[in-house]
Parts: sequence; structure tokens; C-alpha cells
Amino acid sequence: MTSEIHEVVEVVETIETRRQRSERVLFETDRHLVLGNLTLPANGYQGRFSDAINRPEVSFIPLLDVELIPLGDGEPSKHDFLLLSKSHIRLAHPAPESD
Repeated sequence: MTSEIHEVVEVVETIETRRQRSERVLFETDRHLVLGNLTLPANGYQGRFSDAINRPEVSFIPLLDVELIPLGDGEPSKHDFLLLSKSHIRLAHPAPESD
């Protein structure tokens, strides 16, 4: 009985660790505003926006459902996926919630 309970606990912990959430974020580069969804753990380790962008071993930030808005001339564009180089980021913050 004890081993069965232990197995159930392991399965629940595995499912919990795989849960994720998406946070809408805004980045500014020299040429664009980049608005997209950043996937984060549901809670715990590396669960904050600042944790995701400050990880030294990561050079690119993967974003989903991206709006790329030029700061100069040009038309905004939408992309399903974009890898944003951290070296181009001048400003980063959670996007304001839309009504």
C-alpha cells in the first residue's frame, strides 16, 4: 500500500511540474516594440518574468503570438513564433492588461 501511495505522489508531482502559464510581455528594441506571450512555469522555480529574462545561460527569449511594431516607418506584423535576442532588448516589462 505504501508503494502505491508513493507512486501516486510521484505522478501528481510530475504533472504539477509540467503545468505552465503564459504571460503577455512587451519588449523594446532599437527598432521595434515586441509584444508576445512568454511561457513560464505555473509557480515556483523560474516562475517569474524577471527569472525568465535574467537567466545567464539563455541568449534568446521564445515568444508566441507576437506583434512586431516598428518604432519608425513600417507596418506592424504578426507572427506565431519569434526568438528575441536578449542583446537587442532595451526595455522589458509585463504588458498592460487589455480590457
